[in-house]
Amino acid sequence: MAVSARLRLLDGFALDCGAKAVHLTRTLQRLLAFVALRREAHRALVAGTLWPESDEAKALGRLRTALWRLQQSGAPVLAAPVLTAAGETLRLHASVRLDVDELLAGIGGSGTGDPRVLLAGGPRELLPGWYDDWVLLERERLRQLYLHTMEKLAVRDLRAGDYGGALEAVHAALRAEPLRESPHRLLLEIHLAEGNYSEAIHTYHSYRLLLQRELGVNPSPGMRRLLDAAVEAAPGADDGIARARFR
Repeated sequence: MAVSARLRLLDGFALDCGAKAVHLTRTLQRLLAFVALRREAHRALVAGTLWPESDEAKALGRLRTALWRLQQSGAPVLAAPVLTAAGETLRLHASVRLDVDELLAGIGGSGTGDPRVLLAGGPRELLPGWYDDWVLLERERLRQLYLHTMEKLAVRDLRAGDYGGALEAVHAALRAEPLRESPHRLLLEIHLAEGNYSEAIHTYHSYRLLLQRELGVNPSPGMRRLLDAAVEAAPGADDGIARARFR
């Protein structure tokens, strides 16, 4: 009887078929992860990427051996291998659920899903501890997509007057990347929208000190101008006290 399977690449590699965890060698893990992340891949590309030290014939031979071992690994899906072949093209079997696809649905990569569901789990790291170039590129792509999604969610909530929701999304982005200016700027805008000028000034000061300590630079002039303009327009700003607090 066929069983369902789920491939997990976020926060570590795991392949589950039904209720059974399938244990694979690192070679088979790399093969499965590479094809899954590309959705489909030509055999020559897979062989050349995973066994770059071998000539083409030997790399293709190692790929054939790895595919045979994967098929014998005890991971049947609809009576077919986890990886299927159509001519020279390899792809993940259509019935295998991939957690990266679920993440992309949440962050808008597929145009479906609610990004707010990602707030509880926080940022996810693709295959931590793997340093292959193809993993590093995809890991950074997913990280950037997550950050942009949290920032878009914060902007949406800010414009709707949902300041609590906006703060939640901004802090999710800051946990993922503390030095990034755009979420700090959004945090400043949220405080200003609420009329919390002291918190806005504190946000600017804290970020300036963080940048000075970590990178030896200051926030962008645009962020400073945003705060300057808000303080100038603040009630009671003519007494000069509010301006003095962040000079």
